[in-house]
Amino acid sequence: MPQVLLQNDDIDDDLAEIVSDENLSAENQDRLEREFANEIGVLKRDSRLESIAKDIVFHFPRRGYLGKGMVITIDKFTAVKMYDKVKRLWEEEKRELQKQINASQDQDEKAELKRILEWMRKTDMAVIVSEEAGEEEKFEKEGLDIRPHRKRMKQVDENGQEMEDKFKNPKDPLQLVFVCSMWLTGFDAPTVSTLYLDNPMKDHTLMQTIARANRVTDVQIFGKPKKNGLVVDYYNVFRNLKKAFASYGGGSIGTGEDQDENSPARDIEQLFILLKDAIAECDEYCKRINVDLHQIKQSKETFSKLSLFEEYADIILANDEQKKQFIVYDNTIDALYEACKPEIVGRRNEFPLAAIIHYLRQVIDGKADRGNLDSAKRRISQLLDESIIAQEEKEVKEDTKDLHLAAEKREYFIKAWKQIDLSKLDVDKLKEEYKQAPYKNIEIADLRAFIQDKLQMMMDRNVTRRSFAEKLQEIIDRYNSGNSTNENYFDDLMAFVEKMKEEELRATRERLTEEELELFDLLKKEKLTKDEEQKVKLAAKNLLKRLKEERPKVLINDWHKDTQTKLQVQAVIKELLDKELPVSYDRAIYATKCDAVFDHFYIMATSGDQRAFVA
Repeated sequence: MPQVLLQNDDIDDDLAEIVSDENLSAENQDRLEREFANEIGVLKRDSRLESIAKDIVFHFPRRGYLGKGMVITIDKFTAVKMYDKVKRLWEEEKRELQKQINASQDQDEKAELKRILEWMRKTDMAVIVSEEAGEEEKFEKEGLDIRPHRKRMKQVDENGQEMEDKFKNPKDPLQLVFVCSMWLTGFDAPTVSTLYLDNPMKDHTLMQTIARANRVTDVQIFGKPKKNGLVVDYYNVFRNLKKAFASYGGGSIGTGEDQDENSPARDIEQLFILLKDAIAECDEYCKRINVDLHQIKQSKETFSKLSLFEEYADIILANDEQKKQFIVYDNTIDALYEACKPEIVGRRNEFPLAAIIHYLRQVIDGKADRGNLDSAKRRISQLLDESIIAQEEKEVKEDTKDLHLAAEKREYFIKAWKQIDLSKLDVDKLKEEYKQAPYKNIEIADLRAFIQDKLQMMMDRNVTRRSFAEKLQEIIDRYNSGNSTNENYFDDLMAFVEKMKEEELRATRERLTEEELELFDLLKKEKLTKDEEQKVKLAAKNLLKRLKEERPKVLINDWHKDTQTKLQVQAVIKELLDKELPVSYDRAIYATKCDAVFDHFYIMATSGDQRAFVA
């Protein structure tokens, strides 16, 4: 709370009731001026508002989850004043950030400052208050101009979106709004994560207001999920929360150590306690599996040059259960750390293991900059060399000259796995490299990640390949159960890669396209003669041609949403297959195959797969 604020226990609760009505009656306006002149004067004091505006400008771009925000003021005039102050200070902050970027010698710090600055440059903000008669004159008396704000509030953009639509849209740059009563009740924007509260509230108004930041969403921002909402209370409104929660939340809230764990809101210091506890639990777990995080903390080496990370990653990767448990710890710690921003920035020294745990997770996932490690070189030279599509081959070979690759380059290589041509993969060379590798579990984890990525791509092209996923899981389960050694596990995975290679080349051998092969696999049955097999191939080719190329078109846009067009697609499938499938397909098999093909296209259509539509 700004220091100039009176202790709120001295302010009459009637004030909260009156200001909850944005369009005050003449009687209530007179009452405010008569009874609460001193309190209102303190709340609206310019130096106090300036202090709050500075806090918002620093805090808003430095949070963990950069969701939408709302500044809730005591009245409309203050909403406009706060907007003006924040806008002015926002520009000053951007200039200051640019100076810090220019002066910084720390590359990590420079990158973080650039991220903040770029986000601030893209961020839009607006005033949202209700309209009333004679408002222009009222605002002019306060030295304010409501007209540009009112014009914008009424404006509809080129996409037909109003301000409310823009604020609810996670991708729209409108990130911060200044309000006093509007959008506090009956308004749902799930990505709102932060409220700056400077308005006397109580009871249901308070409960509904803080719920604006408590909506659930799966929208991630910069890869970060929303784990919590945050209320910055400049007014000490939360003194009223105990009563409000008892009346409307079905519970109660205490203070200090007695604070109820079921409270809808807890002091942010509780997050730091939870973070310390989570780190301590992870540290204890790591000790039990012979991973000493403190040994890393005592080292003077930078993370990317410290071989301990690879040694510990190899231990954790010994089985899936250890890896899953460590990932649970890291996810918890990372979520709490993000929720503690920006306050935690000045307290990083209290949590040295947090960065170590998260970097170890990156090593495990293959995303860290492990420039000094041989495994990174092997992955690039053996998995990617001569295995990536031609236009990227030159870039990869040039990058392999420098072993100290940046983290984003490492990410590029991982993503490039998906483009590997299995037919060019040198399996014997990989086996030889594995024998020489000091950390077998990491080699296996890299290979398994590659297999899973590549297999997913192959299954996306042909749904009948799901049996491959089942066979891979059998190999993994056998190892996790202890029935397979590292060497056997690696050999089993390499044998699986050989089968994947054969499968990836099957379309060429069968003289079919990938789409034709998929239909062929759906249509074929057991014990086909060579002649029947050729007929089924021809049926697959002709069916695909009829559905995709010939007229009248059947796979039109949104065909799966209309009963009539669905029936047309079914009819075309049945008609063509009735003519083209071998006579050994009796009516029961024929009906099953027709249903299988229709279901295949219908599922693709409902999932948005463009292969289920034609232009």
